[in-house]
Amino acid sequence: MAKKKQKQQSGGTPATVALTTAGKPFTVHAYEHDPAVASYGEEAAEALGVDPGQVFKTLVAEVDGALTVAVVPVSGSLDLKALASAAGGKRATMADPAAAERTTGYVRGGISPLGQRKRLPTVVDASASSYETVCVSAGRRGLEVELAPADLAELTGAVVAPIARG
Repeated sequence: MAKKKQKQQSGGTPATVALTTAGKPFTVHAYEHDPAVASYGEEAAEALGVDPGQVFKTLVAEVDGALTVAVVPVSGSLDLKALASAAGGKRATMADPAAAERTTGYVRGGISPLGQRKRLPTVVDASASSYETVCVSAGRRGLEVELAPADLAELTGAVVAPIARG
């Protein structure tokens, strides 16, 4: 997965700053984002030349009215019932995109589970544990960060559970 690596620069995005501050190893991958593309995650997997199961998208849902982050492979979809159960709730729906952007501080398609403006409860799909490293958004479209799944779970305070379908 060695395509287009770059070293962390001072400043960075809130996600890369959070990783640097925590002292966790990570690699930033930049690629040219096409604004016309329908799936940001699949675009990232293709641009980086990696298995789409190893690239994770960050989705914001509401579990019993509380915003909650779900991190699932771009090759699958979010199982809302499984998310609700993993988060200790009864019902989950997708969050309003404007509320997700306002709360996380990131734009849609660039929401990172790391370095959010307001730390939200997070659930990472259990399939992440089958990889040595996974990629998630680094905080903007066209920028991914690769890190160990255990570090992702630790830094986000995530519950790890099977929440993806497909």
